[in-house]
Amino acid sequence: MIQKSYDDSPSLYLIPTPIGNLDDITVRSLNTLKTVDEILCEDTRDTGILLSQYGIKKKLVSCHEFNESKMIEYVVSKLKDGYQMGLVTDQGSPVISDPGYIVSRGVIEAGYNVVSLPGATAFVPALTSSGLEPSPFLFYGFLNSKNSKQIQELNALKDYPFTIIFYEAVHRMKNTLTNMLDVLGDRSICIARELSKIHEEYARGTISELIPLVDDMKGEFVIVVEGNRNVVDYSNLDVVDHVQMYLDDMSEMDAIKKVAKERGVAKSVIYQEYHNRK
Repeated sequence: MIQKSYDDSPSLYLIPTPIGNLDDITVRSLNTLKTVDEILCEDTRDTGILLSQYGIKKKLVSCHEFNESKMIEYVVSKLKDGYQMGLVTDQGSPVISDPGYIVSRGVIEAGYNVVSLPGATAFVPALTSSGLEPSPFLFYGFLNSKNSKQIQELNALKDYPFTIIFYEAVHRMKNTLTNMLDVLGDRSICIARELSKIHEEYARGTISELIPLVDDMKGEFVIVVEGNRNVVDYSNLDVVDHVQMYLDDMSEMDAIKKVAKERGVAKSVIYQEYHNRK
């Protein structure tokens, strides 16, 4: 299905809101908040405060992680009636470690447009100010809050050669950094906290250097972690040669899977390139 985002058809607009500094809202976001018929929001009180700041009055409908699945039918029914619907979360861009994905998917499956506006999000300024390699990077979001599962997740990520970005809550910071040190090793990291707010702060160093500092830190955190520098760089090796390196020890398909993992791409990409060029 091809979406024409600006054909004036009923649509769900994903509208970013400031992560701290109210000046970070875009003119387009404000205009969209003014023109949609209703606004789905994670917390009607927080959104009400934001709207009152700009003199906007709209019907607010609660849509959060606990009722999002039930809201699909409501939103689709409004779109069928010709409504333009907006969706915001308390801070930042909807769907990015925030509610919005389930409703968006339901709207798409029903055949309506989902239009996402660019705007405030925490991981981009954290990455660009971190001093770590900006590209490629992996945005992971929140690790599992259960310790054993968090360790499993970190083990799955430890061989990735590119920068990884996490969100974390203040009460889990020390435990998460300790697990990172144990699983990933003592890598360079940057901890960004309270982004765009008056107490914005960056702490840069190794994991072991920064663990003692987090006891005195408060607020909302982004952790930017250096990739695994011990992983061999295969980017300069021809894909065909890379696959053929392993054919003496394994099947062609297993070799393709291994190459895909080492290059950090989908196995279908390696399969197609290998068979097109061999």
